[in-house]
Amino acid sequence: MTTLHERHGEGAREGDGPRRFSGEAGHAVVPLDQPTAALPLLAGSKAANLARAARAGLPVLPGFVIPYRALDDTAALRDAWRELSADGSRSLVVRSSSPQEDTQESSLAGQFASVLDVQGWQHFRSAVRTVLDSARLSDGVTAPMAVLVQPMLTARVGGVLFGADPVAGRADRMLVSAVRGGPDSLVGGEQEGTNHWLSAHGRILRTEPDGADTLLDRDQLHRLARLARQARRVFGGPQDIEFGFDEGDRLWLFQSRPITAMAARPSASARLLGPGPVAETLPGQLAPLEEDLWVAPMARGLASALDIGGTAPRRLLRTVPVVTTVGGRAAADLRLLGAAPPRRRWLALLNPAPGARRLGAAWRVGRLRGVLPGLATDLVADVDRHLAKVPPPGEQTAPELLTALRWSRSVLVSLHAQEALAGALLTEPARSRTAAGAALTTLTRARARGVPDERVVAEEPVVLALLTPSLSGWQGLPATAGGAAETAGNGARPALPPSRTDLPGPPLPRHQADLPGPPLPRHRADLPRPSLPPHRTTTSPAPSLPPREALRLRVRWVQELQVRLVREGARRMGLTIDRAGLLNWPEFVTALRGGPLPAGMHERLPQPPSAPLPDAFRLADDGTVVAERPAAQGDGGRGVSGGRAVGTVWDGTGTQPPDAVLVVRTLDPALAPLLPGLTGLVAQTGSPLSHLAVLAREFGLPTVVGVADAVDRFPAGARLTVDGTNGDVRVGGAA
Repeated sequence: MTTLHERHGEGAREGDGPRRFSGEAGHAVVPLDQPTAALPLLAGSKAANLARAARAGLPVLPGFVIPYRALDDTAALRDAWRELSADGSRSLVVRSSSPQEDTQESSLAGQFASVLDVQGWQHFRSAVRTVLDSARLSDGVTAPMAVLVQPMLTARVGGVLFGADPVAGRADRMLVSAVRGGPDSLVGGEQEGTNHWLSAHGRILRTEPDGADTLLDRDQLHRLARLARQARRVFGGPQDIEFGFDEGDRLWLFQSRPITAMAARPSASARLLGPGPVAETLPGQLAPLEEDLWVAPMARGLASALDIGGTAPRRLLRTVPVVTTVGGRAAADLRLLGAAPPRRRWLALLNPAPGARRLGAAWRVGRLRGVLPGLATDLVADVDRHLAKVPPPGEQTAPELLTALRWSRSVLVSLHAQEALAGALLTEPARSRTAAGAALTTLTRARARGVPDERVVAEEPVVLALLTPSLSGWQGLPATAGGAAETAGNGARPALPPSRTDLPGPPLPRHQADLPGPPLPRHRADLPRPSLPPHRTTTSPAPSLPPREALRLRVRWVQELQVRLVREGARRMGLTIDRAGLLNWPEFVTALRGGPLPAGMHERLPQPPSAPLPDAFRLADDGTVVAERPAAQGDGGRGVSGGRAVGTVWDGTGTQPPDAVLVVRTLDPALAPLLPGLTGLVAQTGSPLSHLAVLAREFGLPTVVGVADAVDRFPAGARLTVDGTNGDVRVGGAA
């Protein structure tokens, strides 16, 4: 005697006899009300969940299961069919039920076949074969498969009920999406439903789209909320439920599975971050060593400035970094910097501490405003003198290289602190000269004379104001009105001035505490006053600039000195500059002193490219970036799967780009095999509760639906930034 699965070829081998589960010998079918129907390995997860729900008293249609590897007992199967279909007078639905679907780890939503409106014995046998054949997946693996059979119910209204809001990541909310008829057209992406956000007890919080037909009344929504609560108790967590109301207004549960992917949600105390205040200095993605060289001193310097100005409690400034990195990109605490209002404005007004703190700082700030230009001038002069004295890195011993690097980190703290104070306290004329303006003027004149870019940088270091720091290299100076910038054909960085050399971009500051230099200054006079990088071979003196601009230019010169020193250190360690960038500061110091490289150094890889950070965001507990501001009207849609990504638009035809963002008209379940290879997904229509949206959340694939005219607006090959949290879709993004 053979099994149904063996007759369809799954796992058939010579010498194999029929396989039976304990207690199921000789059974071709198992009714849903039998205890063994609740065993996932026998009945599959879908049928097992319905059997558990039915035993708990939830409204489940009767039915039976053809177990995985059931015996091919045609007579028993026909008897079960005849009883359930009333001898063929009632239509049936034949559905997949695999142990691999509808689990806590993966729903495999929509990946196996279901056949609706099955009438007659022959149609039934054909439907069973269709479901069993669908067990063969696109990767060639055949999943274990049982078959669930139930009466076909003609629903007046159906849809999907989530016992938690998977898009917002809120367990205290429920989400209902309803359509006319059964839920199949909704989960298949053919219809967009009317969405209701409910409280835990069924109170309507929001309905979308505005003005949509009311398919469910308040009583029905309360009944759905009660069903969600009951299912949560039965299964131990919020459920993704397919439901329907029949013509008699009776509620039925068609399917229940765990919610496999909840969007990340920041805690109430999560800090509001954003790249804005620091992006102009460090706009790219940083490596670990770059973070320690540039982000950590910036954080210390800004904390010093905030402490002197009395704008934040010293205790907070010592425990919370003003600047941090997320995915290798610098971001500042917007509330500490005053770029965002306090979380609770009225409480802030009643709190006497900020006023007292500012009153104590007023005397310091008042005096500082008068002496700050002189302090800045002194610091700039100190830096320039130090730069002129530093010998070429190749002539320095390892201890001398470390001494120069420690000085550079310390002086950056002072430069950033005074630059921040100058920006806050000093008033500069509207048309005052800037370092960038002076650099552009110098560059334009040099190009007009035909001077190569590398010589321009060597002879006129003010041009460094146009370049961001990087350990790994730069591809040429920006174009000017006088002509386009030349870039090295192989992407290598042209030789920089005799005293500086390369530029970079990677991860997060790890060791702020080991920054050289004094603790947060208690008085204005405590601001450290270090010096700057060595060896400036120039043909013209530094331009005369306002205090803040002069300080910013020295920041850039010190960073360039650090690049040169690090490159020499990497050469002595036998590392490329990119590999050296994967070290953090303490590891670099140990290796330069002759110590061993960290264990597993050969296994370290650069961080994968990350999307630009949102203008304002918070971090969830797992480190996920959750954008704070809604998408601009008309530029996006509805985010259904969190995360941000930058990629190349692909329409599903032709060669798939390695960073493909698939742009389609609707969330067709047939697209599911493509999801693992995508960077993002954008659809003109679709529901956040469709099968494909569920799968996208499982894969962590940034997905946005409801983007008007997406197929026409975003042509294949264009660069696209997709934010699956807030629904933002923008043309452009870093390559």
